[in-house]
Amino acid sequence: MITSIQNTKVKRVCALQQKQKERKREGLFVVEGKKIMEETPIELIEEVFVTEVFFKENKLYLDECSFKSLEFVTDKVLLHMSTLVTPQGIIGVIQQRTTQLEDIDFRNQPLLIALDNIQDPGNIGTIIRTADAVNAQGVIISAGSVDIYNPKVVRATMGSIYRVPIIIEAELGEALKLLINKGVKLYAAHLKGTQYYYSMNYKESACFLIGNEGQGLSEEIAALASSYIKIPMLGKAESLNAAVAAGILMYEAVRQRQK
Repeated sequence: MITSIQNTKVKRVCALQQKQKERKREGLFVVEGKKIMEETPIELIEEVFVTEVFFKENKLYLDECSFKSLEFVTDKVLLHMSTLVTPQGIIGVIQQRTTQLEDIDFRNQPLLIALDNIQDPGNIGTIIRTADAVNAQGVIISAGSVDIYNPKVVRATMGSIYRVPIIIEAELGEALKLLINKGVKLYAAHLKGTQYYYSMNYKESACFLIGNEGQGLSEEIAALASSYIKIPMLGKAESLNAAVAAGILMYEAVRQRQK
């Protein structure tokens, strides 16, 4: 039983929760709660920390999982390790997985989403979750965007982080040029869009470009698009939340492909 917040393992989890540099250095991240632990592939789970209460209430689940490292901690220690106001009694340390652009199968008209400097964790997490829902073949994220292993991003994905290929690109422009060479059409969600999103054909290979919440797409990235598209804005709002816009576009592609 770990009873001190000064314990080395506790400090490690806190560092992984708080610092992107530590997550990158160790190739690990942290998840909290039984639901996302159940979603996590068992081979990716490095360590698990539980309270006595959680163990008693979920003994069958824990016995079935046979985690390679299971530590008991006090409620006070778990609260210190957690980023939640009300921790759920279980915390896992998980291995990161990497996907390369070359891993995508371009033979079957992939649906992709590229994110340019998105900063809000909730937006990235929701976009990944929506990409999972529409069975998109990948989410390409610029290196300047928020860390996908940020605890808020991980929570917002609701487990989809394990099911959607996520490609982090230091040079998003170069990655998009590769897509173009593979026959993928790029559609930029843009305030200067000249065509409504529902007037385009997304039945072939397509990638939607979604820009920063405040600045939109950078000029370099927007210039690579074959079309600038827009979503009707009938009220006084000038634009939509990035995750909402991405969801609308992805589901239009689904609607067309199901016909």
